[in-house]
Amino acid sequence: MTIAFDNSYARLPERFHAPTMPSQVPEPRLVRLNLALAAELGLDADWLASPEGVAVLAGNAVADGSTPIATAYAGHQFGQFTPQLGDGRAILLGEVIDRSGARRDIQLKGAGRTRFSRGGDGRAALGPVMREYIVSEAMAALGIPTTRSLAFVLTGGVVMREEALPGAVLARVAASHIRVGTFQFFAARQDVEALRLLADHVISRHYPQAARAANPCLALLEAVIAAQADLVARWLLVGFIHGVMNTDNVSIAGETIDYGPCAFLDAYDPSTVFSSIDRGGRYAYDNQPSIALWNLTRLAETLLPLLAPDTDQAVAIAQNALGAFAPRYQAAYDAGIARKLGLPGDSEADTVLGAEFLGLLVVHLADFTLSFRHLSRLHAGLAGEEPLRAVLENDPALDGWLVRWRERSAGTPPGAMLAVNPAYIPRNHRIEAAIAAAQAQDDFGPFETLIAVLAQPFEERAEFSRYEAPPEPHERVIATFCGT
Repeated sequence: MTIAFDNSYARLPERFHAPTMPSQVPEPRLVRLNLALAAELGLDADWLASPEGVAVLAGNAVADGSTPIATAYAGHQFGQFTPQLGDGRAILLGEVIDRSGARRDIQLKGAGRTRFSRGGDGRAALGPVMREYIVSEAMAALGIPTTRSLAFVLTGGVVMREEALPGAVLARVAASHIRVGTFQFFAARQDVEALRLLADHVISRHYPQAARAANPCLALLEAVIAAQADLVARWLLVGFIHGVMNTDNVSIAGETIDYGPCAFLDAYDPSTVFSSIDRGGRYAYDNQPSIALWNLTRLAETLLPLLAPDTDQAVAIAQNALGAFAPRYQAAYDAGIARKLGLPGDSEADTVLGAEFLGLLVVHLADFTLSFRHLSRLHAGLAGEEPLRAVLENDPALDGWLVRWRERSAGTPPGAMLAVNPAYIPRNHRIEAAIAAAQAQDDFGPFETLIAVLAQPFEERAEFSRYEAPPEPHERVIATFCGT
């Protein structure tokens, strides 16, 4: 049972993590193995699917070379700081070097209690595991930086939430699991030595170019700010709502991480919130850029001792770096909207066209994904104006807008918009239907079909046409849950 692990994070001092063995489960059963990802990681898929491999994926055995640990971190949760959180139901098995030479974590989520469980059972229910598998792999297919799902296993046991639910374990892959909250953990303890070790580790692992800068720690901060600005812009461009943008859910590597109460917009309403625990709308769709900056400010605070010996000077340096977030985000978002509309993006007229189109969607609560797809088909000559006019309720304002849009998009190749506006997204009602079938009837057919649909989000297939449609009123899902 050998995987070529090279566990750099486990070699950091003991205050960074706690040795943690996964807990046994009664009857592990492999439901899905991501064959393409296994190949990308250089893992033997046949071995992973064997009883020995499934035992490792379930936490019943530890592969040779693995150094299982739970990592320490803190975090602001809905604006309130908790000085110790940590991996309460996740265990990092180790790191592998993938076929491209990149270092990747392999972690089990739902593998039992750790030192950081804070009274929790350390387990995961089937529903949240399926949601994370579906959405993370859909995000990867959409080209958005994300953690990935290698496999998930039914445990044969139950977990108690509001009711008894089937237990499951997710094998998650990430560039790393280092978070803003990891830096906060050491800053709260005024452990400058650990902050420096952590910063050096992150620079070496994720941002090696920062090591050559005059101020490597500043270069690190600037790189994380740029990565998060680009990431959040990509979220909004596909209508994604993370749902719980706490600082412990912000990856230093710039990946989308921790898919709890996440969802994609159906009707375009920028104030949309899906998370059942976000009663104040802190993490609403249109709040995500400002929350990202808030989270990055918390990161900058932790790095002050490393930025300059004088506190006032360090604060000035951090503020200047944070000032780059808004223009970086806005440029990424504006360029993305221009691509979605097939516009050159080199004129204020294009910005106005984008704002006006989104304004029409808001007025009519039109489906975000379908509206852009209808416009893409119109541009490619695959459909007329009727489908778009239908979702916008034949608004007269569309007439003049289409004239100006055609003029500005005339030089864009016919298929360009189809390549950036997906036909398929992981719609909430489809996810919930797949979970319901699995939980009630042990039927994973809907899950497998949904995975197949979302693997090629830009390629229309007649047999999957129903997956383009938004939910009917009785199918709408208005609340999602974190599963802990």
